[in-house]
Amino acid sequence: FKYVEIAKFNKTEEELDTLYEKWLYVLKNLSRLDKRPAALKEKVFTKLFEEAEIAKFTPTELKEYEDSLKAYRDVKNSIDTALEKGREEGMAEGMAKGMEKGMAKGMEKEKLSTARRLLSMGLSEEQVSTATELPLEVIQKLREQA
Repeated sequence: FKYVEIAKFNKTEEELDTLYEKWLYVLKNLSRLDKRPAALKEKVFTKLFEEAEIAKFTPTELKEYEDSLKAYRDVKNSIDTALEKGREEGMAEGMAKGMEKGMAKGMEKEKLSTARRLLSMGLSEEQVSTATELPLEVIQKLREQA
């Protein structure tokens, strides 16, 4: 263990060089500080000074702060929930459309395959078109490709 005697730490704000010295300075002088010193602009001190400001609130100010924080969290949760619900609905809709397209494409392939078989069996283009419900032009192209 290391023990630090904060009472013996006597550096001024201008003399602070290391983060360790800055922490000692804050611990010793926090109760006397009215605002955040220029030497303590590091991000690590941000939360400390925010909490120190809140600790100085009067009971009325603290109640107002907590109420506003609750309202903020409620709004944020509502937005997050709406975004998640929208994302889920979008995924479901996308899946449904994808399945629908996939099924239609599969059925179209099956019709073309059936049309080729019927043509190879010697049925006329009109008969194949009627049986597969494919346009006559498509059946004619299939015959040309065969």
